[in-house]
Amino acid sequence: MKFSVNQKDLQQSLSFCQGVIEKRSTLPILSNILIEAHNSKLKITATDLDLIFITEIQNVEVIEEGKTTTTSSTLYDIIRKFSAGKKINFNLTSENKIQIESEKSVFNLNCISATEFPLTDENFDENEFAINAKQFLKLLNKCKFSISNDETRHYLSGIYIHQNHIDEKSYLTAAATDSHRMSISKVLLKDKINFEPMIIPKKTIFQICALLENYDGNIKICSQKSKIKIELDNSILISKLIDGKFPNYIQVVPKNNKKKLDLDLQLFLSSVDRVASVSLDKKDGVKFKLEKDKLNLSVNNASSGDGKETLNVKFDHDLDISFNSRYLIEIASQLDGEKIEIFLNDSGSPALIKDPSDFDSIYVVMPMKG
Repeated sequence: MKFSVNQKDLQQSLSFCQGVIEKRSTLPILSNILIEAHNSKLKITATDLDLIFITEIQNVEVIEEGKTTTTSSTLYDIIRKFSAGKKINFNLTSENKIQIESEKSVFNLNCISATEFPLTDENFDENEFAINAKQFLKLLNKCKFSISNDETRHYLSGIYIHQNHIDEKSYLTAAATDSHRMSISKVLLKDKINFEPMIIPKKTIFQICALLENYDGNIKICSQKSKIKIELDNSILISKLIDGKFPNYIQVVPKNNKKKLDLDLQLFLSSVDRVASVSLDKKDGVKFKLEKDKLNLSVNNASSGDGKETLNVKFDHDLDISFNSRYLIEIASQLDGEKIEIFLNDSGSPALIKDPSDFDSIYVVMPMKG
């Protein structure tokens, strides 16, 4: 196998592979990526057995076709340190050595035969639909911070994606919760789609977000019972889904929170962030002492001290309530407009947070005791 490829194209492809490959894999072959040079294309595959990422670089100068596998992290580290955009020459000098050469550098990396690389035939021929990449990315970004890290409830360690119908319109809806806070977001679909509800695992979510970050255009999503496949221009991501039942999240959305707190988003975000500075791990509650048109924020930490701040707001009631400051910061950071609306009931009930500039996303936060 012998080919030449542009440094920039290869670095980008390899960077996506880094997120798929497990750092501490028991099988050496899973630390490797499969490289195939064929028909003026370079195809690169990475997998951790639950997630498969395949990407193709076009217009590669292939002198001799072939395939092999080599350590992903080492190769990526070398390629990203080469001069940007330069030509890199690859030559498989023996079954277990590949030579990489660019400008004045020459590296010889160990290889494992391509026949040992685990590949499965994926048959996705149903439930396919197209969606704008930016819309799908928005859904995931609005929900991903609420994914649970609690491994005992595996069905919460992903984003639940499903289709629902409101007023004869079809929406693709995403929801995530760790049982302390919850995010829900939806996008309008042009047509009703054939789509089974699914829970996409956290690792896959972060990979999709990285892939779509700088991608414009449509992506194709296909699903079958236990897997999802996402296709964009020259890349494919295939992932196992979480086998479990997502709770009925609609029941948790507060229905009778009539006390509306209306305030400037940036002021609120920086105030909470400032007073929470005394709480080193951001676990201490930020206390809201609300009276007419005034919000007093305070955080008290036994070992480091306390912080207080007052904001002018729109509010017509008296109420004391506490929240985890990190949850508030993470939600407020996802809002797009200039305002934030927090709907409250009493000090023991969850708060409903809305973004007046985005009617398609809502957030629920449980208060802290004390």
